[in-house]
Amino acid sequence: MDFLDIETIKAILIIIGIDIVLGGDNAIVIALASRNLPEKQRNKAILWGTGLAIGIRVLLTAVALYLLQIPFLKLIGGILLIYIAIKLLVDKEDEPEIQAKDGLLSAIKTIVFADIVMGFDNVLAIAGASHGHIELVIIGLLVSVPIIIWGSKLILHFMEKFPILVYIGAAILAYTASEMILGEKRLEPFFEHYHFLHYLLPIASISLVIFIGYLFDRKKVKTI
Repeated sequence: MDFLDIETIKAILIIIGIDIVLGGDNAIVIALASRNLPEKQRNKAILWGTGLAIGIRVLLTAVALYLLQIPFLKLIGGILLIYIAIKLLVDKEDEPEIQAKDGLLSAIKTIVFADIVMGFDNVLAIAGASHGHIELVIIGLLVSVPIIIWGSKLILHFMEKFPILVYIGAAILAYTASEMILGEKRLEPFFEHYHFLHYLLPIASISLVIFIGYLFDRKKVKTI
């Protein structure tokens, strides 16, 4: 695999984008789980908790990559990812319920456990965007995780100030979902016969997600 190839660079940028967009909740978990610790222990909790979480995330993504080789799972995964993209817009005000922990080990366990529970959408999206290359997953995580940890407050601030960023994130997920569906081996002859779907499906997926998110926002404004 050529890392200077345009498709490879595009995949890495999409993975980084997915990580940052879906990493807001993880940043909140890290802050909440370690806030009661002394500063020295807090830094250890963040480093160890995040390090273990990255390792588990890579492992789970590798499992997801393997599972996506099963017939029609890419199709199912793509449809599920569209649902996750819509949920990102509809539930964007939800916050994870995480209690602050006093002990270093408790904080680390909380960070890792919460990452596993909350990271399903992230794992599925990254598995779809990486096109079967686990090295792209690792590169994407190594670049994006430090950004999430050290720039989490900034990211969350900009996402609250500029809601369009959440829509961009949802569009990235919708695009990844369409790529997963188009990559379904069992449907390859169908997509080759109707080649226009390679252009139409990404546009339709993004439009659907943005439209539903827009409708939800309008409905929410009317109820205020």
